[in-house]
Amino acid sequence: MFNGQWSVVSTHTHTHTHTDIHIPFSINNTYPWPWLCIKHKHPQATATNMATSSATLSPPFLRHDFPSARKQETPRTLRVLASVSEKPVAAVSVTAPEPTKLPIRKIPGDCGFPVIGPLKDRQDYFYKQGRDEFFKSRIQKYQSTVFRTNMPPGPFLAPNPNVVVLLDGKSFPLLFDTSKVEKRDVFTGTYMPSTDLTGGYRVLSYLDPSEPKHALLKQLMFFLLKSRRSHVIPEFHASYNELFQALESNLAEKGKASFSEANDQAAFDFLGRSLFGSNPADSALARDGPKLVQKWVLFQLGPILKLGFPQFLEESTIRTFRLPSFLIKKDYQRLYDFFYQSSAFVFEEADRLGIARDEACHNLLFATCFNSFGGMKLFFPNVLKWIGRAGVKLHARLATEIRTAVRSAAGEITMAAMENMPLMKSVVYEAFRIDPPVPLQFGKAKRDLIVESHEHAFHVKEGEMLFGYQPFATKDPKIFDRAEEFFGDRFMGEEGEKLLNHVLWSNGPETESPTLGNKQCAGKDFVTLVSRLLVVEFFLRYDSFEIQVATSPLGSSVTITSLKRASF
Repeated sequence: MFNGQWSVVSTHTHTHTHTDIHIPFSINNTYPWPWLCIKHKHPQATATNMATSSATLSPPFLRHDFPSARKQETPRTLRVLASVSEKPVAAVSVTAPEPTKLPIRKIPGDCGFPVIGPLKDRQDYFYKQGRDEFFKSRIQKYQSTVFRTNMPPGPFLAPNPNVVVLLDGKSFPLLFDTSKVEKRDVFTGTYMPSTDLTGGYRVLSYLDPSEPKHALLKQLMFFLLKSRRSHVIPEFHASYNELFQALESNLAEKGKASFSEANDQAAFDFLGRSLFGSNPADSALARDGPKLVQKWVLFQLGPILKLGFPQFLEESTIRTFRLPSFLIKKDYQRLYDFFYQSSAFVFEEADRLGIARDEACHNLLFATCFNSFGGMKLFFPNVLKWIGRAGVKLHARLATEIRTAVRSAAGEITMAAMENMPLMKSVVYEAFRIDPPVPLQFGKAKRDLIVESHEHAFHVKEGEMLFGYQPFATKDPKIFDRAEEFFGDRFMGEEGEKLLNHVLWSNGPETESPTLGNKQCAGKDFVTLVSRLLVVEFFLRYDSFEIQVATSPLGSSVTITSLKRASF
């Protein structure tokens, strides 16, 4: 599960964009991963086959029809020590630098007059400049990567749109230090959707680690992923083999094939099969899951999305009032019913932890549909976009490395085999760096703080909202050479691995692990694993490919125009 927000496209030419997303496992940079020592035999990876064959309104009415009523619970203390890997991991604590080492500077920038200032900034952000240029122009204006501005949606949905922006790789990690920043109700920034859309509950993504339910719910997510670990590799192969077959059929018939559309169905089916042992296509959902999820997400994120409608229409509707949740009630009920019927084994653990089954189900739905499905929907096309643009030389190197490693593992895709693919791992990390699926992070200062950029130190007062735009932090030229370029080899070797501390997509450094006491994505390692599987499965099947890339309201839209089947 990605712990971030769904990406949102602005009017600039780049296509990476926004939203927080989750799924639990624990992957470190080195093998083994004790919870996932499983394997899957790939039919095209044997020496024989490889020679021939070629990724707010009324009270919470949504709850009323659910099988389990919400209950009052007696507070209890739970001592939980396990992470997914069952190894004790210290909570991440990003220590602020010594303020005396840099000159103190007053935070530049101006939020303007109430209402007028936020509205002006909103016009710039969505329409006049676009998101990247909005931040770049202010860095140039203030000669600082730390400044004040307003973040959408502003009036009349966000009571206080004022933020202190952190846009470099030194200041940005402060947002991960929960001893200094509070993460309560800041998942979507200065605006929080109605809890009517999540059964009346504040789900895990909106909880601060100081809240008792945070550890309980996060532990439930760890349990889900650990208990289903043996199903991940085989179910991914099954679901994405169907995707590749559909792509080839559409390509032969129409001369092109939408990867993004096929990926939506494959991702949703994979999550249902691998995490819950249920095939959505065999349920009452049939093949409607992806479109139901997208509609539900729109009702949550509409105020901070740019949908491509005329400006006056977007401004007078989705940015002025909340879309009424009763309009999505029946669709959400269908999703809820599927997860309730598929989660009996998780409910047993929820009972043990003292979590009501109704609350557990809403959290499982959110983590799977918003966080996990949303992350795969956004990030998988980005992976293909950057690899496709890199050209045939990188494709050939990936194909050779991946097939050699799989052949050495008797034709099986295993965790050990993937550890012998350093280029593949580096390519995935580079995609996370240059186009993170969780670009926006927020946190509220718990006390008066000192924030440091590379050049200055700044005083931040208790209660001020801090905001970071991750693509600027992970493309910081003071940290990365050729920071704006996709460089597949970047994280190879000893020096390359040292840079992983600055890969931050999971709401924390790549070198850290999610714990019950931090806000790092519970499914950080699961997301990394499935992203690697996409690349491995793709290059076991194909030598090379060509694509067309367009923008969409929720990330990049990738169309396959050519696929060259594996020739060795």
